[in-house]
Amino acid sequence: MNYLNKKTVEDIDVSGKRVLVRCDFNVPFNEDKSISDTKRIDEAMKTIKYLVDHNARVILMSHLGRPKGEFDAKYSLKPVADYLSKKLGFEVKMAKDVVGEDAKNIAMSLKDGEVELLENVRFHAEETKNDPAFAKELASLGEIYVNDAFGTAHRAHASTEGVAHYLPAVGGFLINKEISVMGGALQNPKRPFIAILGGAKVSDKIGVIENLISKVDTLIIGGGMAYTFLKAQGYSIGTSICEDDKLELAKETLAKAKEKGVNFLLPVDNVVGKEYKQDTEYKTVPSTEIPSDWMGLDIGEKSTEIFSEAIKGAGTVVWNGPMGVFEWDNFAKGTIGIAKAVAESGAISIIGGGDSAAAVEKLGFADKMTHISTGGGASLEFLEGLELPGVAALNEK
Repeated sequence: MNYLNKKTVEDIDVSGKRVLVRCDFNVPFNEDKSISDTKRIDEAMKTIKYLVDHNARVILMSHLGRPKGEFDAKYSLKPVADYLSKKLGFEVKMAKDVVGEDAKNIAMSLKDGEVELLENVRFHAEETKNDPAFAKELASLGEIYVNDAFGTAHRAHASTEGVAHYLPAVGGFLINKEISVMGGALQNPKRPFIAILGGAKVSDKIGVIENLISKVDTLIIGGGMAYTFLKAQGYSIGTSICEDDKLELAKETLAKAKEKGVNFLLPVDNVVGKEYKQDTEYKTVPSTEIPSDWMGLDIGEKSTEIFSEAIKGAGTVVWNGPMGVFEWDNFAKGTIGIAKAVAESGAISIIGGGDSAAAVEKLGFADKMTHISTGGGASLEFLEGLELPGVAALNEK
């Protein structure tokens, strides 16, 4: 998929126009209804400010949570409107509905540089069904469509893909950054190109492995998925997580890596625990000696050293998925070690969203990475080489 030739907001005249912008304001909240992490809103500010500064009449839309296609006050975007108003220094007009009377009246009365936020698009079941009539009604609010929601670009919904059929459609700064950094890495990586894949299941990442195996110089596997590969090599893995139905696939992947000359690295030692609990008894053992009633919960020190050594001279690193149960201090050392190695490598470092992004943020390495993706599912599908409907629908340059 070559998305590098899609039009962006800078390729189109927005002055005096009503510009409908799909953002990803799906943010988490504290008990008191305050936003606990504003990163997704902050990431959208560059596009919003650009439009305001270029005298557009800005209409923002997003989903929040899963309100099941009906109005539910606890999923209202009102707190987002309040936060945006603070950031912009003027009032963002909050609509009471999505395509109803209020949304339309505010949209039509906007002056240049003013901003409206529609209510949660998922208050309508037609949103996730990508209903054409609903998409057309949404599109009627604007004259130009800007998609800046990379986190939902892998979903063909009315507000991410449907509206693009009725309006000139371009990408915002955030979506453009995601595409150019990740697309550039996949199409023309600075070498050596190293992919680090972790997380619990091989099945979640198998498409990524298959797409990357012909592109990378080194593939590092950690996390729960490593045990399926270790078992495929004939090792006993105790009570570690394993997908027995993926053992053949793991064997084929190992063979393919060998045939392509890819340096395929698996853990040589593991931190194992008696049970899946934060305070369980634990010890480090070689991968060849996992006791029958213990489970692997992190990569060991030797593995961390070997992986870090491989990362040291990298030109490009793509990392998706932690090396162990990083939420628990006793099993976070592997993930910390790898984060440190990537941060110090000097490579172009791309962190796929989700858990790896959370780990890098939590461990304080975020500012040392070239790019941390805002979309977990979308970045995985992008690395897999699948089409992202929300990006595919944008106009070509």
